[in-house]
Amino acid sequence: MRVKDLLVLIGIIGIVLMMVVPIPIPLLDFLLIINISIALMIILVGMNTQEALQFSIFPSLLLITTLFRLALNVSTTRNILAHAEAGNVVRTFGSFVAAGNIVVGFVVFLILVLVQFIVITKGSERVAEVAARFTLDAMPGKQMSIDADLNAGLINESQARERRQKIEREADFYGAMDGASKFVKGDAIAGIIILIINLLGGFIIGMTMKGMSFQEALETFSILTIGDGLVSQIPALLISTAAGIIVTRASSEGNLGHDITSQITSQPKLLYIVSGTLVMLGIFTPIHWYTTFPIAGLLVFAAMKMQKNLERQAIQEEQMVEEQQIEEVRSPESVISLLQVDPIEFEFGYGLIPLADTGQGGDLLDRIILIRRQCALELGIVVPVIRIRDNIQLRPNEYIIKIKGNTVARGELLLNHYLAMSPGIEDDSISGIETTEPAFGLPAIWIDEVTKERAELSGYTVVDPPSVVATHLTETIKKHSHELLGRQETKALIENVRESYPALVDDLIPSVLSIGDVQKVLAKLLKEKISVRDLVTILETLADYGSYTKDPEILTEYVRQALSRQITLQFTTTGDSLKVITVGPSVEKKIADSVQQSDQGSYLALDPSSSQIIYHRVSEQVSKLIQSGQQPVILTSPTIRMYLRQLLERTLQDIPVLSYSELEPSVEIQSMGVVNL
Repeated sequence: MRVKDLLVLIGIIGIVLMMVVPIPIPLLDFLLIINISIALMIILVGMNTQEALQFSIFPSLLLITTLFRLALNVSTTRNILAHAEAGNVVRTFGSFVAAGNIVVGFVVFLILVLVQFIVITKGSERVAEVAARFTLDAMPGKQMSIDADLNAGLINESQARERRQKIEREADFYGAMDGASKFVKGDAIAGIIILIINLLGGFIIGMTMKGMSFQEALETFSILTIGDGLVSQIPALLISTAAGIIVTRASSEGNLGHDITSQITSQPKLLYIVSGTLVMLGIFTPIHWYTTFPIAGLLVFAAMKMQKNLERQAIQEEQMVEEQQIEEVRSPESVISLLQVDPIEFEFGYGLIPLADTGQGGDLLDRIILIRRQCALELGIVVPVIRIRDNIQLRPNEYIIKIKGNTVARGELLLNHYLAMSPGIEDDSISGIETTEPAFGLPAIWIDEVTKERAELSGYTVVDPPSVVATHLTETIKKHSHELLGRQETKALIENVRESYPALVDDLIPSVLSIGDVQKVLAKLLKEKISVRDLVTILETLADYGSYTKDPEILTEYVRQALSRQITLQFTTTGDSLKVITVGPSVEKKIADSVQQSDQGSYLALDPSSSQIIYHRVSEQVSKLIQSGQQPVILTSPTIRMYLRQLLERTLQDIPVLSYSELEPSVEIQSMGVVNL
């Protein structure tokens, strides 16, 4: 056993022995001063704790100090009744408080006992009881919260164990405090009884055994009794106050003194109100002005000092924030944060701010939400969050759309006008500012509100500026959707399928294909505006053919054939035929003969002159079909479809290239032209 543990045990045994063994008066004075010192130390520790568990030994300490006070009471009572003396400490307290008047001394003592018994002890007991009850009631919810954080990975097992132990210790502490408060209550009652015993017993002993007169006995034993009561009740009052402070203390980052000064002095304006009230009391009531004015002036001075301190703190906080920002810029991590690139950005000049400002009626944010929903339904992908910001470097009415930090589209709007597109027959009465529709590149004009109704009657397509932006943004996202789908986004889509088709995903990934292989196939489909919403069919096809080849081009062709119904419906209307431009045998043979094989897969090695001729022949047929008002579609054999697409994607990117295997047998095909060499 360690020395300090042994000293504690010896001290507790000594307290018990004090009740039966007479103590010399000099030693009694020494122990009384120790009792007062312990009480002061306990209240100071209680004031400087941030939470109750930091002084968890307090219930046991409360019992020991109560027992120590009772042992001292027994010793002083023995000396008072046996020798009519209890030492300098007791006599000094009695003489000082009584101040020559025994009645005053008794009244002061009774007030202290009542304050401790009725106010502090009773209140602390009730608070401890309620805290213990609420702590026990809250334990299941706190345990569930800890388990939820542990399952979510926010904390580890050791942290969870530590939090559970803290909850159990809180319940034990408040339960112990509920019981320990009864000791203080009993100590107050015992103090009153000992007072009566000392007083009555002293009168009888002094007058019968010591030969004192009534006046002498009353004066001697009254002073000693009052001093004995005060020496014991003042430390008891301090410890009871410490108990009240601890059980009413809410957890905070500072001690009681810090919290009081910081929270009360945070409202200096209230001191002005208090000061004004005191001035009014001094002027309009019998309370003299020389009593209230000095206090009012002191409060005004304190309020001014606090206000200056708050302003100084605000300036210091601003400086600290600026310094932190400067340090962040200087730190290596600040450079890393600059490397982050937003997937999609929409920037506009200051003249277009009303589009995004809801206070000015702008609904751009709501439209963007609808755009993301539309792209999810049409493309089958989750479009990343679109970053919207104004850019003073742009012209007032200009806007740009960026994909991964690069500008891919731009346009210009006139907010108080409407964009009107001609139906093909021009109306000379419709005049405006000539422009180009940004999404599809069609000729258009900006017209005002007066001309809008007349243009609609003439068959013009009239669109407001927010709709122009929304359409342009939607088409830009569709055009660059293959760039927005990375491995991380592909993994999210696959995990969504896993919830309903776990066997399919487990069979495909990673044993047959990796997430990167699947991402390449999906990106190639999106690049040709084929929706990947039917991801189950796509993954089924990849699982079937992925064991034979890892070439994403060939796998994409297999997937396109599996999506034949979807592709057919995409380019035809139910019951209508599909008007196409077919590729002649000479072109197919030329392309097939130019396909080369390598370790990385097959590729098209066509000479420049032949490529130029095929470009020219296809462009002629596409122009004819567009002039007739038809949507051009190129139809070729499955074996060369992907190579023909590679050949045309730079100049005729928006023209779909289909193969016979990608169309349903029931669809009627009408050839509107043939591409031959």
